[in-house]
Amino acid sequence: MPVYSAEGAPLFSEGSGGSLRLLVWLALASALMAIDLRTGLLREVRVAANALVAPIQTVATAPLHAARAMREATAERAGLVAENADLREQLLFAQAKLDRLAIVQEQNNRLRALLDARQKLGLRAQLAELIDVDLDPYRHRILINQGERHGVFVGQAVIDANGLVGQVLDVEDARATVILLSDPSHAVPVRVQRTGLRVIAYGSGDPGRIELPHVPFSADIKVGDLLVTSGIGGRFPPGLPVATVYEVQTDNSATFAVAEARPLAGIAGATELLLVSDETLALGPLPAPEVEFVGPPEGLRVPSETPP
Repeated sequence: MPVYSAEGAPLFSEGSGGSLRLLVWLALASALMAIDLRTGLLREVRVAANALVAPIQTVATAPLHAARAMREATAERAGLVAENADLREQLLFAQAKLDRLAIVQEQNNRLRALLDARQKLGLRAQLAELIDVDLDPYRHRILINQGERHGVFVGQAVIDANGLVGQVLDVEDARATVILLSDPSHAVPVRVQRTGLRVIAYGSGDPGRIELPHVPFSADIKVGDLLVTSGIGGRFPPGLPVATVYEVQTDNSATFAVAEARPLAGIAGATELLLVSDETLALGPLPAPEVEFVGPPEGLRVPSETPP
């Protein structure tokens, strides 16, 4: 295919003349390349040509670079979104594990406190867990997972790590009902540890308060006194912490003083409890021995019922 010059005539036409001109141009190009390689005379020309071509090249390749950048940004954003979701899931899982560990740690602390209380009291004790709460607002009772088959009996004292919770009211085969210290129908004989004064503490219907309604004026009782079980009646082992007196005032008849005390046990939030008792309280009457009746020896005269 012929190449045309600026005047419109073919630069390299067919024939011997065109071939000669081609050879001349090739020789000239080779000479310029050799001179440039040796001397670098055309370096500035190349720099100027590159400066002129660079903007055109930038504009020509701009769509390609934009498409590549958009593709990389999209892929990077998708990766960040996936990584963020994965990290969020790991964070939630780790938080759940921490919450569970905190619950286990709290339970271990409660069990350790119960064990310490058992060792301090020196009583026979067995662990029980709360499984239900009586929803009647006028009765403060709970259900535990120990019953007759576990050796639980009616009247057995129930404590937590801090003090008396109540006593067993009813026993079934595998569970038992506990009446709490704060139940309005509950009463417990207590003793003021400081003075030895014996009084009766009654439930008030408020989990945070018990009442001592008939305290003689001459009795020495004051705010801050510790109340413990007196052991009278044989229902509660003596010495169990019960409550702390926080108020003492006269009653309406001005005959007796009325004291109010705050239970030491966490009645409202107890989950693990101890059933305690003296060894003698846990033992029932011994069965009569089974012996075979043996009559009088042969030949021994048995007296008749009526005189001859």
